Amino acid sequence: MKPRSLISIAFIIISIFIFLPEADAQIRSRKKIIEDLTRRLDSLQNAYDSLSFEYNLLAEPVSGEVEDEVNIDVRSTNINYSPEEIDSLRSVWYLHKQAEAFNPDFEMMERDTLKSSIPDSVYIERLNRLNSFIPIQFNHYVRNNIILYTEKMPKVTANIISLSNYYLPIIEGIFDMYDLPKELKAMAMIESAFNPKAVSRARARGMWQFMHYTARQYGLEMTSFVDERYDPYKSCHAAARYLKDSYSIFGDWSLAIASYNCGAGNVLKAIRRSGGKTDFWEIYNYLPRETRGYVPIFFAALYTLKYYPEHGIVPQQSSLPAHVDTIHVNKMLHFQQVSDVIDIPVEELRQLNPQYLHDIIPGKEKTYILRLPHNYTMQFVNSEDSIYSYKDTLFFSDVAIKKVKAKGGTEGSMITHTVRSGETLGGIARRYRTTVSNIKRWNNLRSDMIRVGQKLRIGGSAASTRSSSSTKSSGSTTKTTTKDGYVTYTVKKNDTLSGIASKFSGVTLSSLLQLNGFTKSTKIYPGMVIKIKKAQ
Repeated sequence: MKPRSLISIAFIIISIFIFLPEADAQIRSRKKIIEDLTRRLDSLQNAYDSLSFEYNLLAEPVSGEVEDEVNIDVRSTNINYSPEEIDSLRSVWYLHKQAEAFNPDFEMMERDTLKSSIPDSVYIERLNRLNSFIPIQFNHYVRNNIILYTEKMPKVTANIISLSNYYLPIIEGIFDMYDLPKELKAMAMIESAFNPKAVSRARARGMWQFMHYTARQYGLEMTSFVDERYDPYKSCHAAARYLKDSYSIFGDWSLAIASYNCGAGNVLKAIRRSGGKTDFWEIYNYLPRETRGYVPIFFAALYTLKYYPEHGIVPQQSSLPAHVDTIHVNKMLHFQQVSDVIDIPVEELRQLNPQYLHDIIPGKEKTYILRLPHNYTMQFVNSEDSIYSYKDTLFFSDVAIKKVKAKGGTEGSMITHTVRSGETLGGIARRYRTTVSNIKRWNNLRSDMIRVGQKLRIGGSAASTRSSSSTKSSGSTTKTTTKDGYVTYTVKKNDTLSGIASKFSGVTLSSLLQLNGFTKSTKIYPGMVIKIKKAQ
């Protein structure tokens, strides 16, 4: 029976018990039954939400959105590009767009057996030669995905490899800083095909496909001007911290990788349902379908990054610059100013600095980074004053800045609203001066049904009308105190450790567990005081 049908039945039963006239003793008995049914109803609703929400493994652009952000239109600027420059820019754009084409059918990959002339013994021998720190188990699922990459879509794979040759050294350097296994670099291949401007159906963004909520937890900035999920460097640092946190919870890299796809909560749920098993293949059938496919495709990606030449795959040369310098920007700066003064194509600036949403670096607010090809660095330094003053009154007039802020960022400044008894989507939309369709889009809702206690993300200008300097939840302040040099939080009814962590910027479940000496199985109760972070 479908979850929606079970929910409908539960509603009918609750209604019957509410309206039956009964004596006091019977009413109390009925109330207990109603409470039990209500809890089950919430559980069914959660199950339904989980089943109806589809994650997208590889970045697939929302219609029109990525086109607007990465499409090359030589008419949009005043620069006269040379034919060579146009070909170079189109090459990078083409690679990004072609790399997005990989979107496997998970059910088919589980069910079918793909044919190949290469015997399994060759795959096994090559996988063994990888000497992977993360144990690789060769089986039907891994084999299918290797064949998919290397034989069924060689052109797409060639484009992915072309981009990987540029981005992998960046990823490897950052992962080394966190002492992470080098094999984890393959995750960028399956998350986004190494496309820093990727956007999924679920509105995850960037090379590491962060949702807004998780990005905030890991310190990525998202404003009207900047979305650091698109920054290949900062998003990689955030991914490294997430993976380190996941490994501290599970103590197993395959489970940490799986949690990147479906969240630590779903992996823990699968472990419980399996009777406490902690091997990925033993909890395989208890995981969401896409996550079941995620780890096998990770191993296939790892194989492909190493052995693509053996399959006759020849990547084309990427035109992204081999050497890049960073400039510290502490004033307002528009890409067009840089382009016009030192004669660098705007598109090249966009390719190297994808985190700036409107070609503007808001350096007045704080110091930001501009990445430039090495051969333009001295020109920028020698012309710095001229660049900043060039048409600055035009680019940064009050009208121009207001227009940018009105457009907002990718989601704008998001806040969380907790649904209270009697609230409807229409009422919540009116409260935040937005629309029902916006709220449904921000939260991936497929119907107008909401439930008490449900968390809704409110974005854009709607969030700014209700935001304040304190942490908010359903319009009420999250109360904290300072004790023994720590910010502390008093547990309320229905609180969970992951939910508490999400209330505070920069606080993760892993850091909360470590700070309080908890384990993932620690029970909390109302009135309990827990440490959140060191007081400033």
